[in-house]
Amino acid sequence: MKKILITGATGLVGQNIVHICHEKGICVHYLTTSKHKLEHKENYKGFLWDPSKNSIDTACFDGVEVIINLAGATISKRWISSYKTVILNSRIDSLNTLYTGLKNTANNISHLISASAIGVYPDSLTNYYDESEKAVSSSFLGDVVSKWETAVDSFKTLGLKISKVRIGLVLDNEEGALPQIAKPVKLGLGAAFGHGNQWQSWIHVTDLARLFVFVAQEQLEGIYNGVAPNPVSNKELTNAVAKQLKRPLWLPNIPKSIMRLLLGEMHILLFESQRVSSKKIEEAGFTFTYYTLQPALQELL
Repeated sequence: MKKILITGATGLVGQNIVHICHEKGICVHYLTTSKHKLEHKENYKGFLWDPSKNSIDTACFDGVEVIINLAGATISKRWISSYKTVILNSRIDSLNTLYTGLKNTANNISHLISASAIGVYPDSLTNYYDESEKAVSSSFLGDVVSKWETAVDSFKTLGLKISKVRIGLVLDNEEGALPQIAKPVKLGLGAAFGHGNQWQSWIHVTDLARLFVFVAQEQLEGIYNGVAPNPVSNKELTNAVAKQLKRPLWLPNIPKSIMRLLLGEMHILLFESQRVSSKKIEEAGFTFTYYTLQPALQELL
């Protein structure tokens, strides 16, 4: 694999995938909706697209063998009705635009690897989910992921190999959930949410980026969970962050009713529980750098 196309390359996970590709000598084409984000380097070249208008510069496919699709609006904004539409449409429209572009353009692309999310699994304190699970969460996220993955599967009609990486809680020191967890802890105001027993299936951002590239290089097909081997409870996660930052935890747990009032429906991101297995990707030969939480936090914090 000499050249790859990435949608969402300028986001948190995308930037890390680009870095790993360059380390491995893989050239990157990427799609962006912003002209000011276009770069034209030998190993990193941008192309414009507008999924809301089904518009794409098909030159992005030149020489590409694999597509990694990370496109989609953030779920970390209040889920008012209009924004819920944005969350879903941004994912479906991106895939539809890629599909139309590929269908109407001569290319050598053989593999589509798309982001997905563990939010598809039902909320449970006891289940241990692997990729064979058929039940789908009845939540908004469950509905989004189900429709998202169905759109990904449509590329099979183009003769492509299809892979879906169901991403868990991504840990990074500058973006995502970890800085938001660490901020109140640093101020001495950290606390677990609800009973604190809900499972958090986490992954270090570098391992997640490596996992995407591994799936591409090994030409793996199917669904793979993008989570580390050792999920923890929300209480354990909060305590581990406090330990790493050497800060006390003295406040009572934060009730669900308060977070529902503050965040609306989006509060489920803090309270739903999915304990998810990484066994399938490990059996395929992938080796995690961060198997357990504390070394990951030591590196990040």
